[in-house]
Amino acid sequence: MRKGFISNRLRSGRKSIGSSIEKKIETIQAEKFVWVDLQNPDRNDVEKLAKKYNFNALNIEDCMTKFELPKLDSYDDHFFVILHFPPLTQKVGISKNSQLSIFIGKDFLVTVHQGDLKPLVELVDICKSNSDEQRKNRILQKSSGLLLHEIIDVLVDDLLHTSRKIIANLDEIEDRVFDETKPVARSIALLRREINRLRRIANPLKKFVLEITKNVKKFSEREEDLSLYFDDVIDHIDKVIETLEESRETMEIYKDTDFVLSTEKTNKVLAVLTIIFTLAIPATVIGTFYGMNVNLPGGIGENPMFLGPFTTFIVMILASAIPAIMMFTYFKKLGWINN
Repeated sequence: MRKGFISNRLRSGRKSIGSSIEKKIETIQAEKFVWVDLQNPDRNDVEKLAKKYNFNALNIEDCMTKFELPKLDSYDDHFFVILHFPPLTQKVGISKNSQLSIFIGKDFLVTVHQGDLKPLVELVDICKSNSDEQRKNRILQKSSGLLLHEIIDVLVDDLLHTSRKIIANLDEIEDRVFDETKPVARSIALLRREINRLRRIANPLKKFVLEITKNVKKFSEREEDLSLYFDDVIDHIDKVIETLEESRETMEIYKDTDFVLSTEKTNKVLAVLTIIFTLAIPATVIGTFYGMNVNLPGGIGENPMFLGPFTTFIVMILASAIPAIMMFTYFKKLGWINN
């Protein structure tokens, strides 16, 4: 074990109720501060830290709530912030964000989450092992403010990667929009919902990262200028917002295009059915008259034989076909029937 770094792990021997994520409490001792990461914690675990670091009771309530709006509360010796990020996995039909609660002071940083933020979990693993010694030293040898930047940075990078996946999905949907054999309306609706969900994450995130930049200065070393680090994070958030806005506009175009093409396809089908029905009207009218149980010219009671035994049948066919042919020719001339 290297001097200056002590990593302790506390694992529960059970799974949390209603969740497959194992409860973990990771305590990582750096040179100037301690990082405590709580994944899927019990209330008692958070309350123990609250007593130790004098956390506000209302903040404890907020971080134990499964979904709380983003917020930032600043105190003399620390501040508390809640941020939202997209989770690692997403169940079909469920649109839920992952909540990250952070308490940060000069000599401590506490993160509370449900363990479904993969970049954060990987960062914890790096800091408690020697898999990436250079990165571990870089983020643990300075201040808690620099570690906070690292946490937010990896989560924003993951958000940026997710927004780029949206672009890939847009290319796929574009091909399907112009393919009449593939239904695309549901895919458009699902992707629009995903874009709106990410927009609801990214827009408040920029505001709170700016607030964090202002508040974190008092917990940083004098020689550190963390504003430059957080400016880089804000640039990435701006890219995410820009990508999502472009994707949103593109999805509106695809939605309108799919509606127009679907309407055109429906109109073509209705036009064909209407023409078929119209051409069948003469035969329907004549068949209706001669289906009545009354005497009519050329009916069963009269048997003209000038065209053989099927004279009546031939006359009925001609009487039905000639008006249909005339109507077809007229529709063709008007341009209602295309080749």
